[in-house]
Amino acid sequence: MPASLCGTWDMMSNVNFEGYMIALGISPCLQKIALRLKQRKVIERKGDLHIIKTLSAFRTYTLSFKVGQEFQEFTQGLDNRHVKSLVTWEGNKLVCEQIGERKNRGWAHWIEEDKLHLELFCEGQVCKQVFKKNVNE
Repeated sequence: MPASLCGTWDMMSNVNFEGYMIALGISPCLQKIALRLKQRKVIERKGDLHIIKTLSAFRTYTLSFKVGQEFQEFTQGLDNRHVKSLVTWEGNKLVCEQIGERKNRGWAHWIEEDKLHLELFCEGQVCKQVFKKNVNE
């Protein structure tokens, strides 16, 4: 069984977020705002339902899913697109494939040492984010 991703995680680093946002077609104005934000992830499990909340001073995005079950996702507040998503475990990584207008789009979360890693990818651009567990947990 892969390590539990559950907890509250604070962003430490964010590499190539701008390239990823350009690949998604996010406006330059929103890119400038997003690049200044420090994100927090809150990951929970309720039975077989996974809930990932991405919080910032600007927006909150909540994603709920069951591993192995395809679902319709509306990326409201991000790039505002409808995609067909499927999340699966690939070894110790929780991987999401998002099928829609943009090619090769999705993300992967995993734990390495005591850090939460997230790779966001779209059309050849890869954003690498690293989070540390919130000490107030």
